Amino acid sequence: MKIPVKLDYSCRILSELARHYDGGEPVRIDDLAQVESVPANFLAQILGELKNAKLVVSRRGVQGGFLLARAPDQITLFDIVQAIEGDLMELSGNFDGKSGRKMKQIWNDIRAAAVTRARAYTLEAMAAKVEVEMYYI
Repeated sequence: MKIPVKLDYSCRILSELARHYDGGEPVRIDDLAQVESVPANFLAQILGELKNAKLVVSRRGVQGGFLLARAPDQITLFDIVQAIEGDLMELSGNFDGKSGRKMKQIWNDIRAAAVTRARAYTLEAMAAKVEVEMYYI
């Protein structure tokens, strides 16, 4: 399976915002773009989608920027996937034929496991993992 670039960038940007959550200060889009090496124009589009999904809020002005809309332990990987990609592992296609129904059941089982895992993985856990790995670099 391919992880879309937009989803990867979203997770990275939200992890960065999670690291700034306790300070309560917004992070400027230029700073986010530089830290995560994300093109600023693409980042603006991503942040717009995350704002529409109520995962981030923006503040205007010289001291403006973006903040998480809720605590990092209240945002899951599932929330992020839903905001950026829609349904996680959406099944599409034709399940007719000799093995179609059985394959659909298998894919549904895999999807259910992925959804369960994505709902269990919080942004707080992702940010902590990234922070630990960055410390050892």
